[in-house]
Amino acid sequence: MKEISLKGQKRADTGKKATKQLRKDGFVPCNLYGETKDENGKPKAIAFAIATTDLRKVIYTPHVYVINLDIDGEHHTAVMKELQFHPTTDACLHIDFYEINEEKPLTIGIPVHLVGLAQGIRDGGRMNLSIRKIEVTAPYRQIPEQLDVDVTELRIGKSIKVGDLNFEGLEFATSKEVVVCSVKMTRAASKAAATETEEESAEE
Repeated sequence: MKEISLKGQKRADTGKKATKQLRKDGFVPCNLYGETKDENGKPKAIAFAIATTDLRKVIYTPHVYVINLDIDGEHHTAVMKELQFHPTTDACLHIDFYEINEEKPLTIGIPVHLVGLAQGIRDGGRMNLSIRKIEVTAPYRQIPEQLDVDVTELRIGKSIKVGDLNFEGLEFATSKEVVVCSVKMTRAASKAAATETEEESAEE
């Protein structure tokens, strides 16, 4: 996975008024959840904020990053797990980060990248990518930047499911029955197939 460094500052006041002011000042309110628990055994969050301009490079991108967080001089390694956006402006309103380490397995969605020219496309079909990310579980050092799926042998009417894939060291959290991609019949391909069948019948 790609790595990137971000700096944040702790926020003492987490009320609505303070949060609204933070956004006006050009910051995004964030929480970092780690190993620390509160008196009720629930994950204890560190409330902090990051400049909106610094976050753009990790939010508006298909890449998934391991983030080296510097919060007032304290170092944390984390990933973004939950993001909230404004329904009309698409501005980021809040981010939840989850702290990770070398040993603890991480479950996260990794982008799918189709490799090769499918036989079904050569035959006039159309490729359909059903999901853009697959949830995988592994120590973060073993997680790739993307999942390369070879579609070379995929024919019209056929599909590749999560259960058909195998990546060393990765366990899939997404259901095995979920379709990753498929090749659909097009009108042109259907017409060509019908014409070929008619020609074969005429020859017989």
